[in-house]
Amino acid sequence: MLEFTGDGRAHTCDGVTRRDFLHAGALSAVGLSLPQYLWARENLPTRPGTDDRAAILIFNLGAPSHVDTFDMKPDAPAEIRGPFNPINTKSAEVQISEIFPLHAEVADKFSIVRSCYHTGAAVHDAGWQMMQTGRLFQGGVNTPHVGSVVSYLKGRKTDLPAHVVLPELMGRGGGNLPNGQAGGFLGKGHDPFVLSADPSQPNFKVPDLLPPADMATVRLDRRRKLRDIVDETVKEFEASDDARLLDSNFQSAYRLMSSTQAREAFDLSKESDSTRQRYGMSRFGQCCLLARRLVEAGVRFVTINTFLTVFDEVTWDIHGSKPFTSIEGMKNIVAPMYDKAYSALLSDLSERGLLDNTLVCNLQEFGRTPRVNPAGGRDHWPQCYSTYFAGAGVQGGRIVGRSDPIGGVPAERPADPAEVAATIFHALGFDTEATLPGPAGRPFPLVDFGKQPIKELF
Repeated sequence: MLEFTGDGRAHTCDGVTRRDFLHAGALSAVGLSLPQYLWARENLPTRPGTDDRAAILIFNLGAPSHVDTFDMKPDAPAEIRGPFNPINTKSAEVQISEIFPLHAEVADKFSIVRSCYHTGAAVHDAGWQMMQTGRLFQGGVNTPHVGSVVSYLKGRKTDLPAHVVLPELMGRGGGNLPNGQAGGFLGKGHDPFVLSADPSQPNFKVPDLLPPADMATVRLDRRRKLRDIVDETVKEFEASDDARLLDSNFQSAYRLMSSTQAREAFDLSKESDSTRQRYGMSRFGQCCLLARRLVEAGVRFVTINTFLTVFDEVTWDIHGSKPFTSIEGMKNIVAPMYDKAYSALLSDLSERGLLDNTLVCNLQEFGRTPRVNPAGGRDHWPQCYSTYFAGAGVQGGRIVGRSDPIGGVPAERPADPAEVAATIFHALGFDTEATLPGPAGRPFPLVDFGKQPIKELF
């Protein structure tokens, strides 16, 4: 780990100097490196929240087949309907796939939108952008993740960050495009805090959450030359406008890393074995449990990536041919861990009295082709797919929208990514006609002009 030690100018309340604290690993704990500090120039103030609502966004990276999960077509030909049967649920209005028996037990708590679509390219990262920001990036403008907008408009409530991504940022998607999990034009100060660890591992801990024990000590002689170089750099930097940004982010970083509240929120050992088993000991299951703990501790927005990439692990990306899995593989590998963790999360939030103020939304980048391909899988299909929502004013047990008889296109109440983003903002209490400070200081609409929340959910 790179460390700069010695006497510095800026001090925390504990007497630790800024230069003592400039550890490359420590800065990464808040999503910022030293070059990013020097590059970023916006110092956006935090704003007090107007209510206590929070959100957990589960992003189903790889894109589940809607026809095999939440929008089944039992009367369609075999090559359309696939191998699974629909089952009844706790809601008389809702039928879902037999591969989600635990979802069926909590179906009175969530509602499904069966008529989502987008007009972007049928590549993963284009859909990631659109579904997490409400827009496709164009003209060199990267729009912020919905959680980063929450960070900007409301700020943090506690020592914990306003927006956290679990367990890691998305990896490659094949289109070589930004994935949409950043602050965009709002600035690096509103990038999410990224866990960068697997909470299902026995030795799980949050990297760099605690300050190093030797933070205030003078290091070995061989590092003194590097320290002298830093001394000169800091002198020049102290006189620049960028120093104010560094001071603000430095204080935030130190507050997080030295916070007992933060350590306890991320400490899964505080949970009983039975609770951890209830969620399942998968990476996704323990991320769902950690998301509940973070929301309970005051984090405003948590994004959970069900998977990290479509290339190095079995995901919802069920093309059928290797290295991807088939529809049957989805049933045997992916669905059980997902079903267990999601149902536990909803039940746990409800039992703790948190669901009324916590939006849980399950999104994906697109759907899958209505027709099963020769390899026994389904391919990319942005023309129609399903999303679902619970909590924060959402009325459970409903079906919103409808697809055509084969699940190919929306037949009733189509919903695009901007309307999904508007729905999230509406559930959190935002005015969806508000604006943000966009590129070059021009007002930027929170959602595209004329786009409204999916009000049939509320």
